Amino acid sequence: MDIRPATTVAELLAAAHLYDAPPRPGWAARFLAAGGHLLLIAYVDGVPAGFVSGIEMLHPDKGTEMCLYELAVDERYRRRGIGRALTRALAAEARERGCYGMWVGVERGNEPALATYRSAGAADDGGFTMLTWEFGTAR
Repeated sequence: MDIRPATTVAELLAAAHLYDAPPRPGWAARFLAAGGHLLLIAYVDGVPAGFVSGIEMLHPDKGTEMCLYELAVDERYRRRGIGRALTRALAAEARERGCYGMWVGVERGNEPALATYRSAGAADDGGFTMLTWEFGTAR
């Protein structure tokens, strides 16, 4: 397994089978151009087997932390430690960038995700409720 940051639109599009919906080239370009955005892809025999994306979040009184935005592993490659390796790679990158911590929101019943994050060193800090606003379709 080889984990490396995606640096081109072509790399992001080649991992399309891992996303929730088909990626758009324009959005992929914007993602890569945005400061603090990172997407690491795990390759097995040259094939994208999983990815993790992170976004640096900066606040005037706290400094910078990394939000683990999304983790996905192709079903064919699950239960091989790829999710844990991707999570650890993102955490290492966050440390290297000077982030003081990293966090992820996980649905309470998502046991596979919880187990993956815990195996990569994350700890539950208590209850968490996420509220959302829906603004319609993506542009």
